[in-house]
Amino acid sequence: MTDLRSTERFSDRVEDYVRYRPDYPRALVGWLHHHGVGADWSVADIGAGTGISAKMFLDAGHRVTAVEPNAAMRAAATRWLADHAGFTAVDGTAEATGLPDGSVDLIIAAQAFHWFDREKVRTEFRRNLSPRGLVSVFWNSRRLVGTPFLEGYERLLHEYGIDYVGVAERYTDDDTMQRWYGAGYVGMASFPHSQKLDYAALEGRLMSSSYVPKAGHINHEPMLYALRSLFDATQDGGTIDFDYDTRIFLGRPDA
Repeated sequence: MTDLRSTERFSDRVEDYVRYRPDYPRALVGWLHHHGVGADWSVADIGAGTGISAKMFLDAGHRVTAVEPNAAMRAAATRWLADHAGFTAVDGTAEATGLPDGSVDLIIAAQAFHWFDREKVRTEFRRNLSPRGLVSVFWNSRRLVGTPFLEGYERLLHEYGIDYVGVAERYTDDDTMQRWYGAGYVGMASFPHSQKLDYAALEGRLMSSSYVPKAGHINHEPMLYALRSLFDATQDGGTIDFDYDTRIFLGRPDA
């Protein structure tokens, strides 16, 4: 995350973020190990947020340093993961991590990557990496079509979201990511992922997004009414499927 607006925009949504944001497919770690990442490699999770991606690597036996500028999110990650012996959380940004030169074997950047200044972080990540080090960028890409719920949810965001279109446009495509890595690009993969949500969890998932109006905004109540109507029309057995494609990239950004 790069500026005040991006580093602070989730401060009042931390609890919803902790409870309702999706994790990532465990297959991601296996894919990285298959593509040269050692089981003993140290990991730095940049823009670690509440620790969702960090936990996946801790569970796989890696030592993880979570770098997160938002104090509320960093505190949430520490409360959740402090019992893991290999976990450390530090205050830093993607462009100025504060990590020593050559100290990290694997840098990971998950959902926060689209807030980074990509040219500055290429330089910073190269400074942080050990000689064998690699960078993996991954995120959950919500499916926009395919079911009545997914298509209705996308319409809801366009109608009631505050800056939804601007945020959505920050996500990069495969060709852009390959160019970001340059000659050091190793490859990418995509994995299906999903959450099964009842209405309360669906509302929490919606409210964890930085681009939806909070209580008191003119769009807030109409948005929740529309969400309830969408859920009632599309639920099956009291839940809906919130589907993603999780995209992962790997390489060592060149100079």
